[in-house]
Amino acid sequence: MGTVSRPALVRTMGLYHATAMVVGTILGASIFVQPSEVTGHVPTTLGAYGVWLACGVLTLLGALVCAELSSIFPEAGGVYVYLREAYSPIVGFLWGWAMFWTMHSGIIAVVAVIFARYAGYFVPLGTVGLRALAVLAILALSAVNYVGVRQGSALQAAFTVGKVAAVAVIILLGFTFGGAAHATAARANHAFVPPSFGATDFALGMVAGLFAFGGWHVVTYGAEETREPRRTVPKALVFGTLTVMVAYVALNAVYLYVLPMHTVASSDRVAADAADAVFGRGGGAAMSGLVVFSTLGALSGIILAGPRVYFAMARDGLLSRWAAAVHPRYRTPHRAIVLQAAWASVLVVTGTYQALFTRVIYTEWIFFGLMAIGLVILRGRPGLERGYRVPVYPWVPLGFATCAFAIVANQVASAPASSLAGLGLVLLGLPVYHFWVRHPDEEP
Repeated sequence: MGTVSRPALVRTMGLYHATAMVVGTILGASIFVQPSEVTGHVPTTLGAYGVWLACGVLTLLGALVCAELSSIFPEAGGVYVYLREAYSPIVGFLWGWAMFWTMHSGIIAVVAVIFARYAGYFVPLGTVGLRALAVLAILALSAVNYVGVRQGSALQAAFTVGKVAAVAVIILLGFTFGGAAHATAARANHAFVPPSFGATDFALGMVAGLFAFGGWHVVTYGAEETREPRRTVPKALVFGTLTVMVAYVALNAVYLYVLPMHTVASSDRVAADAADAVFGRGGGAAMSGLVVFSTLGALSGIILAGPRVYFAMARDGLLSRWAAAVHPRYRTPHRAIVLQAAWASVLVVTGTYQALFTRVIYTEWIFFGLMAIGLVILRGRPGLERGYRVPVYPWVPLGFATCAFAIVANQVASAPASSLAGLGLVLLGLPVYHFWVRHPDEEP
């Protein structure tokens, strides 16, 4: 009796689309908001530049670690697979558990709500209308990814090209026409006496900055749908991260050039304020339009990536195998896409995403630290083929792991109650994991 052939994922993403996923997922709404959080903790020009450069370098180190791991395990699931292989399935499961219930679905809800809020700049929306528009954005982009990774990655690439071009225009116009605003800012800065800050403030500033760099690893989730993944994914990680580093430092240079330091530190819409300072009130409207466009681009990439993790977990028997199905026509993990869209929409409608997400997001750095140490463990395991090796080994993975655990320790020390509550939410996955191990699902 012959075996039944099942639909499989298809490799359609090349280097261009993979790099666009890295850039487009990172370059969302945060860079138009988070600089105020960073400068609020580190209220000097050199201090702010130091935070953004440190965040960029740390993100690059993480990307290098992911690059080698992706060249060893070029399959769907990314970080989940690396943790599973370096340690045990239970560690990978906890990552996927936290992703679905809080971290990844939560960021989808957060970005969708930011999109709706900025869209409300042009069309007034009440609370119900805002949530409805956010859910509509999630469902529409999920539908695009449902019908094919080619369509999803092409949409992501188009958004990315538009965002990078817009950022380049902002930088050019800011320095070209911002002379008068700079003179005003310089006079205000001359009279401004910045408060002192220490290592703890710098670390908190980095936490805010790293939020803006979030999503650098998601391209690894789709390695099984990437052409020549052992070479393509590492290149996309490095090229994409470097591109975002340059864009972020340059954007912050514009903000600090045309706005007084105290305005940057206190603003809740720093990019719009910078545009207003250069071009008057119309600049804020243009910037709001850019944020709408940027959030849609980031949302597209985040929605595309997540289901590949849940698909890999289901294929391993750690979730219902129902979720491991591949659509016979579109060749996408369609059921995992539907599950993600449904839960993210619930988080938006109920408004619970903010409390869950803010408590749990720091825990991803525990897993990032474990992932980096996992690379050291896997280097000692014979027989593993790899298409890329981290430079300056073992200092890159060990340095990244040390920083990741320091970020976690600083977060716990700063907000022990909410941090421990978030860790508890992650650890709730332990009994669920043991249930699946003892009661494995049948093949669908």
